[in-house]
Amino acid sequence: MSIESLTIEQLQSLELFRNLEPADLDKILERHFCISISENQVLVQESDWGETLFLILDGIAKARCFSPDGEEVVLSLLGAEDVFGEMALLDEEPRSADVIALTPLSYVKLSGSCFRRLMLSRGALAIGIARLQARRLRAMNRRFAVHAADATTRLLNALIELASCAGKRGDPMSMMPLLAQKELAVLAGLSRETTSRTLSKLKEKGLLEINESGMRLLSREQLERRCLL
Repeated sequence: MSIESLTIEQLQSLELFRNLEPADLDKILERHFCISISENQVLVQESDWGETLFLILDGIAKARCFSPDGEEVVLSLLGAEDVFGEMALLDEEPRSADVIALTPLSYVKLSGSCFRRLMLSRGALAIGIARLQARRLRAMNRRFAVHAADATTRLLNALIELASCAGKRGDPMSMMPLLAQKELAVLAGLSRETTSRTLSKLKEKGLLEINESGMRLLSREQLERRCLL
């Protein structure tokens, strides 16, 4: 999706903004910019100051930071209709993570000051942001829960999260983009070599389809057996 500007109707069709009045939506859109970028482009850098809220229209991005020993850690995946940058607006602190495009990405920059004022006066919007953060926290908790599991379970969990961002929200069987193996490795917390071997094993067992269009998990039953659903 590549558009020059966002309309009130388009904004209201998104879950987070569905219960806002047209006048509120008009205020949010007063100074907005629609931007399209290619993969691997940086949207936000950790420790930057900012008064901007970001809304993804299409594509997938990752929020990441680095451990003290320099290891990349993916905090969350962001897909269509996801908002980010709200933490800096709430606590008035610098950005807490880098946000990098994993695929070609279309997004909107919104006025943070206007959004902050509306959150203070519109309970539905504040609850929507809380739900968004709760969903990200659940995904992070699940990733930590499987951190000590075998490589197959860890990679399957990463693919579930990726599929949920790429297709219908929460659908682990959605088609997902064909990311570089190094990106899948970071997301799963595995080495690149282990990721490559595990992907091959999943294909051989008929659990994963990989073609030019992307990747898709094929067995919900196997995911349920590993308590990933």
